Amino acid sequence: MAEEKKEAQQQSKPQTDRKPNNNRRNNNRKPNNNQNRQGADKNSQNKNQNAKPSNNNRNKSRNRHKRGPAPVDDTLKSFVIKNQEVHKQRLNPHYKLNLDSKAKVRITPLGGLGEIGGNIAVFETDNEAILIDVGMSFPDEEMHGVDILVPDFSYIREIKDKIVGIIITHAHEDHIGAVPYLFREMQFPIYGTPLPLAMIGNKFDEHHLKEFRKYFNPVEKRKVYKIGNDFEIEWMHMTHSILDSSSLAITTEAGTIIHTGDFKIDHTPVDGYTADLHRLAHYGDKGVLCLLSDSTNSHNPAPTPSELSVAPALDRVFSKAEGRIILSTFSSNIHRVYQAIQYGIKYGRKVCVIGRSMERNIEVALQYDYIKFPKNIFVDADEVARMNDKDVLIVTTGSQGEANSALFRMSIGEHRHIKIKPSDLIILSSRAIPGNEGSISQMLNHLQKGGAKVAMDRDLHVSGHASMEEQKLMLRLVNPKFFLPVHGEYNHVMRHKETAMMCGVPERNILLMTDGEQIEVAPKYMRKVKTVKTGKTYIDNQNNHEIEDDIVLDRQKLATDGVVMMVAQVSEQTGKMMDKPKVTTFGIVPDKRDKAFAKEMEEIIENFLINMKPGLIGSPKTLEGDLRQVVRKHIYRKMKKYPLIVPHILIH
Repeated sequence: MAEEKKEAQQQSKPQTDRKPNNNRRNNNRKPNNNQNRQGADKNSQNKNQNAKPSNNNRNKSRNRHKRGPAPVDDTLKSFVIKNQEVHKQRLNPHYKLNLDSKAKVRITPLGGLGEIGGNIAVFETDNEAILIDVGMSFPDEEMHGVDILVPDFSYIREIKDKIVGIIITHAHEDHIGAVPYLFREMQFPIYGTPLPLAMIGNKFDEHHLKEFRKYFNPVEKRKVYKIGNDFEIEWMHMTHSILDSSSLAITTEAGTIIHTGDFKIDHTPVDGYTADLHRLAHYGDKGVLCLLSDSTNSHNPAPTPSELSVAPALDRVFSKAEGRIILSTFSSNIHRVYQAIQYGIKYGRKVCVIGRSMERNIEVALQYDYIKFPKNIFVDADEVARMNDKDVLIVTTGSQGEANSALFRMSIGEHRHIKIKPSDLIILSSRAIPGNEGSISQMLNHLQKGGAKVAMDRDLHVSGHASMEEQKLMLRLVNPKFFLPVHGEYNHVMRHKETAMMCGVPERNILLMTDGEQIEVAPKYMRKVKTVKTGKTYIDNQNNHEIEDDIVLDRQKLATDGVVMMVAQVSEQTGKMMDKPKVTTFGIVPDKRDKAFAKEMEEIIENFLINMKPGLIGSPKTLEGDLRQVVRKHIYRKMKKYPLIVPHILIH
């Protein structure tokens, strides 16, 4: 058994452990180099043959795995063509218009282009015309003593017998503010929704024109009204920074024109009444000849935030206020005021409304149930001083730093009832209108010198105008053949044009208008046909009277170049001065140089009289005019100024 076990162990050992025989030892010897090289060459050839098959073999291999084209289903392809035709018909309004019609409409903006505000436009057929809005605008710093600007009504006078109505889009001052000034001279039926008509009615009352309320024609949205014989108009609800705004669908024999009015697309408005996109899409599907759209915010690429987005910021600042809260915003932004009052009630405050326009607008909104509040939350301004500061919310006008506004008078200590305290929190819930930055800064300085804290965060205000994305949505919904960007300066309408081109409107179908340019629109074309007279009329709000152009020009000259007044007595026989002239200047030389300047003017007058034309002494007005020119040239050579020169020559 031991031997068998030993033998089994020897058999189970691996072969490598065994002692090699002689033959195996010879096989392990190193081969010579030639033999090794030949073997390597053969191996490399074999490897190359395996690694790189011939082109024929490679093509055969590829062809073996390549599939032929899938069969084309003729039915599917026919439906691709049909759907392409559907898109063509859907997106190209050219196919939806009556191209056989010879009718046309002329559109003439008389305000609102090249500026922000003063919106008014004439839509005219061969026999009739309507006005879209009659707005005012505000003066610049050089229009001294001017409070508001109203459009020049010259063209309206020319066509007044054709005008069948005034169509109002919404109640902002830049769309209704000039109505009383037009009605003093001419009266036409006014069509609009209730809030704009109510606010125009208040203006009529202020201007002692109450009897003109009889021209009011309130309308119902989503209902088509026949105005005259040539116009059918539908008001479509639109969201904006004032209640009860509308876009218009104006249908004529030539086609339908959509006028957006001022708008933004607010999907969560405070009152829940969203923009009527369904009606816009309805007209877009039927076919729209031309779109006129608001360009005010055309440079902003981000969607305009909802009015409701201001609420968290208002809640935050109200919750931290330790004294009185004084909130100022645009008096027409009733939803902003509504939200502020809601948070005032939440934190146990009574509400004091100050400022004539703010009081009037809130009163109208409450009267017509646009907003609802219990009457016991309101207090009068004379009660505020007797109340605890933590119990008071003051809502007021003056967010633009207007010199006569309630907030500005508070800031300089001239308000009758409200004096600024260090514990006050001032909330400016508005943006600065271009040109008002200086007056706002001045008011802020006064408020902060009084110790008040000022909150004017960006999230306390949102715009009421459509940004690029909302403008795109409007263009896509309406899908017009022709496009006229309106409401804005040139850079705004130019940017809006670019947006329209991105949305498929051909450049040749877009015109950039200026005030006074008359555009003729027909199903086959759009072109400029003529220019009419436009401009501005200056108004003094203290007496609601017009200021003549030459008065404003004189004021500008007085402000920039000063005035020289001269009185001289001249002998009719000799043509010489009978006494030294009296010379008075303002804004030309300092007081200490008055005598030297008067002496200089005396020499000028003497030389002028010596060299004057024969016979001129008998025409004092001509004499004064020639003297004015001589003095003006002299002062310009010395001072590079053109002052207002007032010569007065007395002939004895």
